[in-house]
Amino acid sequence: MTTVSTLREYIAARRELVDQALGRFLPAPPRSPAVVSEAMRYSLFAGGKRFRPILTLAAADAVASDVRLQEDPQPAMAPDHRVALALPAACAIELIHTYSLVHDDLPAMDNDTLRRGRPTSHVVHGEGMAILAGDGLLTEAFALLAREPADPEGHLAPRVRRTIGLIADAAGAAGMVGGQAVDLEAAGKGPAAFSLEGLRDMHARKTGALIKASALAGAVMAGGTAAAVDAVGRYAAHLGLAFQIVDDVLDVEGATEDLGKTAGKDAAAGKPTYPALVGLERSKALAAEAFEAALDALDGQRMRSSRLEEIARWVVGRTS
Repeated sequence: MTTVSTLREYIAARRELVDQALGRFLPAPPRSPAVVSEAMRYSLFAGGKRFRPILTLAAADAVASDVRLQEDPQPAMAPDHRVALALPAACAIELIHTYSLVHDDLPAMDNDTLRRGRPTSHVVHGEGMAILAGDGLLTEAFALLAREPADPEGHLAPRVRRTIGLIADAAGAAGMVGGQAVDLEAAGKGPAAFSLEGLRDMHARKTGALIKASALAGAVMAGGTAAAVDAVGRYAAHLGLAFQIVDDVLDVEGATEDLGKTAGKDAAAGKPTYPALVGLERSKALAAEAFEAALDALDGQRMRSSRLEEIARWVVGRTS
């Protein structure tokens, strides 16, 4: 892995690293039937931003740069090797994220026909196969976490157990699934059905939980100190909020061709969003507040000028 100078170059290099690893890690025929393997790969390699796995690797980068690392059994380990330790977790998170998109787009959920700029999985492969592809991606994520990285001496076992727990909690009923359930129940009821606090709680589960777990997984797998891991977690909680608010704003102001998904679908479905509840200008102000809180969380841990800060700036400034 080479050091790169700009965020754009960093993202491109990390995206390539993640895509190559996903190609290795995901089962292929004859190990898995071709029909489900094709459906899984169709959605996984549809050209997503890879924001969550890149965040995982950026968190590993950030804590690996902290000279006060105390918890690593191999303290002389190079930062790039620490990032390599986080790569399976980064890939597992992308598998989970992609599964969630496949299932969210189903007719019984958001009933969308466009994702990442092309027809959704159920449009191409049928509803039943899309469900199975999502199931496969989710399950393979935890199989990957259980077997990678190779650890013949067992030194990494505590980190791996903690990482599996963090990701499972974020993906399950207390996190992403729970948030999606609340969102599904709220569809058609409009913003009056939610307070600002209720909306924040729903999105902290639906979107924020996996974003937070993404950053924490990188910090834990790279051997960050307790203080560094705590700072990364607080940073990512605020980042997840900013990400969701910007998503809601883009659903109003963005174009379908830029977003890679149907613009305006939240409003059409009567879903509670930040713009619907507090308006566009207040929503943008809340995103800016969350951004500042994310950066404040990095203070004191030598991570304020890391890629984590640059990623936060990208999140609030993105147009797709």
